[in-house]
Amino acid sequence: MPHSFTNIWIHAIWATKGRYPFIENKIEGQIYKFIEHQFEEMNCQVKIINGIPDHVHCLFLLNAQKSIAEVLKQVKGSSSFFINEQNLTEGQFSWQTGYSAFSVSESMLDKVFQYIKNQKAHHQLKTFQEENEEYLKLFGFNKKK
Repeated sequence: MPHSFTNIWIHAIWATKGRYPFIENKIEGQIYKFIEHQFEEMNCQVKIINGIPDHVHCLFLLNAQKSIAEVLKQVKGSSSFFINEQNLTEGQFSWQTGYSAFSVSESMLDKVFQYIKNQKAHHQLKTFQEENEEYLKLFGFNKKK
């Protein structure tokens, strides 16, 4: 087969350092727009970015020439630099070191899109920690080896 075809959707989640609520409503649009631009620079199509003050969710199509680690390192690093350079937050901004990233089947895209779109309402009922523990359990990360 002379051509390669990929369609790998990723739901990525990452938090602010110490889960401090840096991302206020008045600046989130600027931050999300910058993050989207960074994904596009790496030829990763973004379907949606949303979150709450202490973490971000993004649904994107992974560029077959890039690894998830490479993409998220670039996005997190450049967005931290941008936020600090623009003085968008009080004090020094940074993201936590880690992230979560899960593959999303084509049949589940709309469901994940709606979930990310409704983050603010969702987190009125559930904390980031509760959400993260559910994801880890759902994807089998809590199983003993």
